[in-house]
Amino acid sequence: QVQLVESGGGSVQAGGSLRLTCAVSKHANSQYSMAWLRQAPGKEREGVAGIDNDGTTSYGDSVKGRFTISQDYARNTLYLQMNSLKPEDTARYYCAADSRYFATQLIRAPYSDRVRYLGQGTQVTVSS
Repeated sequence: QVQLVESGGGSVQAGGSLRLTCAVSKHANSQYSMAWLRQAPGKEREGVAGIDNDGTTSYGDSVKGRFTISQDYARNTLYLQMNSLKPEDTARYYCAADSRYFATQLIRAPYSDRVRYLGQGTQVTVSS
């Protein structure tokens, strides 16, 4: 069983930055690919960034070069540093975990729709 709790969302102007945090509660010896997904009202879920246990990262095309995913294994915490934010980044951001898929799969359909563990999400609003 995995519990995921996101924090760090908020409102920011275009060009600004935010850092999202996901506190991960899981069995000490279990291994999961982790990811950040997002969903805006009326839109499909979109993969933002993912990270495998070996540190390999994957990014959605719309955020490459602007967002950075990282993980602090000692603190069981996942981060998403978001820079140069745009209004189209406005969405609810979810932390995700799954042991069945690699991160590069986890951030793409149909796997992003089948993710086993998903947090409650944190809202990010970017104004122009």
